[in-house]
Amino acid sequence: MFSEHVKEEPIPEEPVWTYRGYRLKTSEFVTAMVHLFRAEVQRANVWRQRLDTTTNWAVVATGATLSIAFSQPNVHHGVIILNSLLITLFLFIEARRYRYYELWSYRVRLMETDFYAAMLVPPFHPSPEWAESLAENLLSPSFPVSIWEAVGRRLRRNYIWMYAILFVSWIAKSYLFPEPAAGLSELIQRGAVGPLPGHIVLTLGLIFHTFLLLLAIGTAGMNQATGEILPRFGGETVHEHHAESGKVRDLLARLYPRHRRKQLLALVITDKEEAVSKCILADLRRGVTAIEGKGMYTGTGRSILMCALTVTEVHNLKAAVAKEDPNAFVIVSPAQEVLGRGFNPLTDTK
Repeated sequence: MFSEHVKEEPIPEEPVWTYRGYRLKTSEFVTAMVHLFRAEVQRANVWRQRLDTTTNWAVVATGATLSIAFSQPNVHHGVIILNSLLITLFLFIEARRYRYYELWSYRVRLMETDFYAAMLVPPFHPSPEWAESLAENLLSPSFPVSIWEAVGRRLRRNYIWMYAILFVSWIAKSYLFPEPAAGLSELIQRGAVGPLPGHIVLTLGLIFHTFLLLLAIGTAGMNQATGEILPRFGGETVHEHHAESGKVRDLLARLYPRHRRKQLLALVITDKEEAVSKCILADLRRGVTAIEGKGMYTGTGRSILMCALTVTEVHNLKAAVAKEDPNAFVIVSPAQEVLGRGFNPLTDTK
C-alpha cells in the first residue's frame, strides 16, 4: 500500500480593492490602515501642541500684566482690562485650533472604536458603516464640534481661572492703589477708564464675566468632542436626559453642528434601464426604482431610475452609468432625509 500525499493548493486571496489593474490584498489593506492611523495620530498631536502654545501665551501675558500692575503703583488698572481682552483673543484662537484638533482626533477615534476594537471581540469584524464614515470624512471634512462647544470647553479647562484672577486683581488694583479706598463709592469712581465713568466700566465688566460664566455652564453638557476621555462618540446618546424638554433640545440643536451623513437622491434618465440598473445593483448594492417618463422634446418614452445613495457613492454611480450608457442623463441632488434599509431606521424617527 502506498500512501498518496496530495498537496493542497493554496486558495488565492480575494482582493479587497481593485481599480484599473491594481489589486489590494487584505494584508496590504491592513498595512495601509496602520499607516493612515499613524499619520492621523501624528497630525492630531501637532495640533494638540498648538493648543498648549496658545495657553502658554495667555498664562505668560497674564503673569506679566499682573506683575507690572502691582509692582508699579503709577500703572493704571486699565492694563488689566486690556489683558482680559487679549486673552479673549487667545481663547478664540485656541477654540479654532481645537476644532481642527477634533477633526483629526475624530478619525483616530473612529479607527480605534470601529476597526481595531472590533478585532478583539466577537464577531471580529468592523461595523458595516465605519468605512463609509471614515471615507466621507476624508472626502468632505467637517468640524465634529461647533465653535460654541470649542470655546466653552477651552474656557472651562483653562481660561476661566485666568479671567477670575484678572477680575479679582482689577478690583484689588482699584481698591489698593494709590492708597486704600475710603468706601464703595470711591472704589467705583476709581474704576473709570478714560471718558468712561467707573459705574459703566464696572457694569460692563460684570456683564462680560457673567456671559463667560453662562457660556461655560451652558456648554458643559456638550460631549461631541472625540479627543476627550469619553465613551464611544456619536450623537445617539448625547443629551438623552434633556429629551423631555423641547426648549432645551431646540437650543442644543442650534449650538451643535450637524453630523448626519450627507444623503443624496440620484435620477438617471436612460434608454438602457435594465443594464444600468443591474450595474448599480451589483456595483453599489443599492436599490433602484424605475419610473416611466417621456421626453417632451422628442416625445420618446424613457425610463427614470431613482436611487438613494451617500456622498461616497457618487463616483461609483457615475462610473456604473457611464459604463452601460454613456448617453444617459444623471441628476444628483441632496435629500433632506432618507429612511429605510441601508439608511436611517424608519421606526426610530421622532
